[in-house]
Amino acid sequence: MAQYILAHDIGTTGNKATVYDVQGKLIASSYDEYPCNYFGNNCAEQDPIDWWNAICSSTRKVLGTPGISPKEISCVSFSGHMMGCVAVDKDANPLRPAIIWADSRSVDQAQRLIDKVGMEDGYKITGHRLLPMYSAAKIMWIMDNEPDIFRETYKFLHTKDFIVAKMTGKFVTDYSDASGMNLLDLKTRDWSEPLIKASRIPVEVLPEVHPSTYIAGGVTRKASGETGLAVGTPVVIGGGDGPCAAVGAGVVSEGSAYNYFGSAAWIGISTGEPLYDPEMRTFVFIHLDPDLYMPTGASNNGGYSYQWFGDAVWTLEKKILEDLGSNIYNLMEKKAERIHRGASKLLFLPYIRGERCPYDNANARGAFIGLNPNHTKADLTRAVLEGVAFNQRIILDALEGLGGKIGKDMWVIGGGAQSPLWRQIMADIYDKRIIQPRILQEATSLGAAVAGGVGTGLFENFAAAEKMIEAVNVHEPDPVAHADYNKLYEVFKSAYDKVETIFGELAELS
Repeated sequence: MAQYILAHDIGTTGNKATVYDVQGKLIASSYDEYPCNYFGNNCAEQDPIDWWNAICSSTRKVLGTPGISPKEISCVSFSGHMMGCVAVDKDANPLRPAIIWADSRSVDQAQRLIDKVGMEDGYKITGHRLLPMYSAAKIMWIMDNEPDIFRETYKFLHTKDFIVAKMTGKFVTDYSDASGMNLLDLKTRDWSEPLIKASRIPVEVLPEVHPSTYIAGGVTRKASGETGLAVGTPVVIGGGDGPCAAVGAGVVSEGSAYNYFGSAAWIGISTGEPLYDPEMRTFVFIHLDPDLYMPTGASNNGGYSYQWFGDAVWTLEKKILEDLGSNIYNLMEKKAERIHRGASKLLFLPYIRGERCPYDNANARGAFIGLNPNHTKADLTRAVLEGVAFNQRIILDALEGLGGKIGKDMWVIGGGAQSPLWRQIMADIYDKRIIQPRILQEATSLGAAVAGGVGTGLFENFAAAEKMIEAVNVHEPDPVAHADYNKLYEVFKSAYDKVETIFGELAELS
């Protein structure tokens, strides 16, 4: 009897294959890396065949785990990075490298959408600002700059949808991924006529849209030969990585929320209706559960700020610890936890890679404000942790201000969630109970696995995710600390307003 779910998390740097049992226990995993080509003016591409090779390799590895045979895999499902563009022919062969989420070359094409539809109307239709990072502008760029490729294209797909096509021969996507294209109407769950007309993208080149639980088909004989999966194994579409992470964190009912702390950082919540921000700071995806939405605020700068600080300032200690087989972050945390909250009135603005939420400002940069001769590396380290959390608090306040009914609990996942000090800082700044689940890095693939289980009838609904999430650490907010942080939070917000013009002036320098 089939008793396992195989989930793939197709990330920017590699694919992780994970096998779960029906209780959500992680049984086996395997990771295969692949390159990303960054070039020119904000261009980022990957070879879709590298994804496929990684899928095949990692699948064969987990199927080689003792006790797991192909016949015991009940289904395979996917999470994948979003907002990309994969041009394929009728046999699912890629016609050019995939333009991925990190690519923003299509500025002119996004501006055409804005000129024809309007930023506010586009936001109300799609739940997102009309920007070059989304799929619509990228497809338009190919139309404008590579007309021969455009004419040969049968379908434009997302990361995971390309893999589904390779496994089944079917060209489909799910609501969550489609909602990150600047082409889908959030309310009708269909391609938006105004945006289709403005973009001049023929509907025929877009995939069919289904719930994340839709069974696209069975593994073909050819795909079976390459992956080792049994012929006919059900292939469930799954969803985009953000919505999958929400399910993997147990955020499957109204009022539940999670905070992802990876290189970037974001807060996502579950709601019955989309929440539109008049300032367009936040955006809205369709949840893996088709009855829900996922309003989200995402910052470019989460764990990356901490990583940068460790690399740039703790350089010598990092090298010594690496030679000893350890990492710098344990030392940084021990030093920072001895520093009183507020780091002696020191602020860190974490915008070292520009920002998208809460401020849409590509010119924004990082800054320490309030330095004095008594500050040490430990003070600066604590200020970095607090600055990232303050920035997430702005997003949290924005979501709650839109009517998002967020409860007292906030689940936190991603690499940054491993830090006990950072979790307590979050609790005190947010005034939320911060809960760390056992599964941090695999939350995204667990979400895909739940979609697979619902799609094949192993689980009745997405509420199954709540039963799979095991809390291992809980941090209660300290009322005194929260009151202290509230004072500093107001200064943090005003600091950005006061230096915003300086960021623009720096950007204009030759």
